[in-house]
Amino acid sequence: MNGPRRIGQTVPEVAGKALGKRGLAFGSLINDWPSIVGHQLSLRTAPDKLSFPRGKREDAVLHIRAMGAIALELQHLEPQIVERINSFFGYRAVAKIKLIHAAPLSMPKPVARPRDLTMDEELSVMTTAATVEDEELRATLERFGRSLLARPRPAPRRR
Repeated sequence: MNGPRRIGQTVPEVAGKALGKRGLAFGSLINDWPSIVGHQLSLRTAPDKLSFPRGKREDAVLHIRAMGAIALELQHLEPQIVERINSFFGYRAVAKIKLIHAAPLSMPKPVARPRDLTMDEELSVMTTAATVEDEELRATLERFGRSLLARPRPAPRRR
């Protein structure tokens, strides 16, 4: 069938290719890691691999990347983390955790606080969007314009 498809129909196809053997369960685990283990733990840990026993889709071993003292903390929190992961999946997906003593592959970058707009910039955003009749669309465009202008500017390059 050619033509428009619902995005939910294409996600498994696209994500399946991107995640390979790791599967969609691992993708959702990566995506929702901060909500599963909490913000502080998610900053210093990362799921690395989800290994299911051959022919089964439950009782997996979750390999987690962690360094230093946080690894010791994870050992103590293992029962709670396994319970939270299984609650997230809605079944006994993970049976135990295996720690990998390594830094998470992608350390979160500090989020730069957007700067305040000048009066001229604010006026420019509002006048540019003023001709849009749909109130909700106009408000969305104004937020978008503000977000573009408020981004921190990179430092000038030195030669």
